[in-house]
Amino acid sequence: MHLDTERCVRAVQAKDTRFDGVFFTAVLTTRIYCRPGCPVVPPKPENMVFHPSAAACQQAGFRACKRCRPDTTPGSPEWNRRADVTARAMRLIGDGVVDRDGVPGLARRLGYSERQVERQLLAELGAGPLALARAGRAQTARLLIETTALPMADIAFAAGFSSIRTFNDTVREVFALTPGELRTRAPKGRPTARGGALTLRLPFRAPLNPDNLFGHLAATAVPGVEEWRDGAYRRTLRLPYGHGIVALTPGAGHIGCRLILTDQRDLTVAISRCRRLLDLDADPVAVDDQLRTDPLLAPLVDKAPGRRVPRTVDEAEFAVRAVLGQQVSTAAARTHAGRLVLAHGEPVDDPEGGLTHLFPDPAALASLDPESLALPRSRRTTLTTLVRRLADGELALGPESDWAEVRARLAELPGFGPWTIEAIAMRALGDPDAFLPTDLGMRRAAQELGLPHTPAALTARAAAWRPWRAYATQYLWATDDHPINFLPA
Repeated sequence: MHLDTERCVRAVQAKDTRFDGVFFTAVLTTRIYCRPGCPVVPPKPENMVFHPSAAACQQAGFRACKRCRPDTTPGSPEWNRRADVTARAMRLIGDGVVDRDGVPGLARRLGYSERQVERQLLAELGAGPLALARAGRAQTARLLIETTALPMADIAFAAGFSSIRTFNDTVREVFALTPGELRTRAPKGRPTARGGALTLRLPFRAPLNPDNLFGHLAATAVPGVEEWRDGAYRRTLRLPYGHGIVALTPGAGHIGCRLILTDQRDLTVAISRCRRLLDLDADPVAVDDQLRTDPLLAPLVDKAPGRRVPRTVDEAEFAVRAVLGQQVSTAAARTHAGRLVLAHGEPVDDPEGGLTHLFPDPAALASLDPESLALPRSRRTTLTTLVRRLADGELALGPESDWAEVRARLAELPGFGPWTIEAIAMRALGDPDAFLPTDLGMRRAAQELGLPHTPAALTARAAAWRPWRAYATQYLWATDDHPINFLPA
């Protein structure tokens, strides 16, 4: 969109917050870059230039606005609705791959050369992978400076900087303030970290309907790994340097996030995965506008706009849970998953009690005895084959996954039909166009609304909903009175 100057100017003059994170406005006279919804008086159109990312603005010599804080916008919805190399690279950079493994590690995960990755990111985003990762480190540093009492040296390394000098130089260059000045200017009354916990706010594009989002996570919570407590969804997180516990609370205009980490270097990854879990980088206006073009879906959208797709913090975990949930009730699926956790999960210490384990990774499950599973023999074969392929790397599920390729690989496994494959595509891979026409709840809702309810006919009708069929699924499921559709009391 940043190439459409006229449209960008209109958005800036209207202070339209829907475009925050979609593009950034750089002002030639002040050398400052802002989000489109910046509350200050808009600059003259001839003084505006537009960039697709904060990193591109920084590369061009602009510094972040101190008023609208453009580095804290929701992520671009582009990276959640595409599966090309640029989108997959952006998801991996957000997951901290460049900070941990460098550009060679990023290229290896994508299956391209470093030169190809660099060229594609520069062409579309105006910045290479190192600059994009640097912008992410700057954002994490600012978050820690303003919301914790950690010493600056600890913040530097927690944010992913290799030295304190680089940390100081980057903060000064990006924000035109020293780290100490940033801390002094931090808004008063904001929560700060206490008892090893970090409290922050996760922004999103309005509207957001929390009912099915948190209802689904709470209703399907695996004992020991997830719980709903005191108005918050809590769960354990397996992270690159350690583990964590997060509590996510729906709020007015933001999601409250409270993190306890065993290693502060995991902060950026933990935030990225929580945003992905709650689908916070979605563009609900674009989604709902498309779905409203169907006269039978329009009343559902108008009644409760802004539904998100509940996703996952661990793609392999969800794939295992999808198999356990085949042809059984939600309660039965939770019971099966809870048994796996007790037998093979890694114990963790929850200071607040309630959470006891990390969900077992594929390596831990690869050695399980199939006879110990209280499942039909065919499903045991499905599960053991899946975890074996995940453990040995023959099947890779992650932010870098090519959606079509993963679907094809899953279809080769025994016991993987369309429902399981599309459920994994929707919630683990994040494909916004994943669709489950064979799902009983979908077919029942379609019939009640007067939509075609056979799989073939429903798929044909749903062509008009593309590329947002996963969101249409959420609206159709919401017609049922199942607990997944309601925010827990």
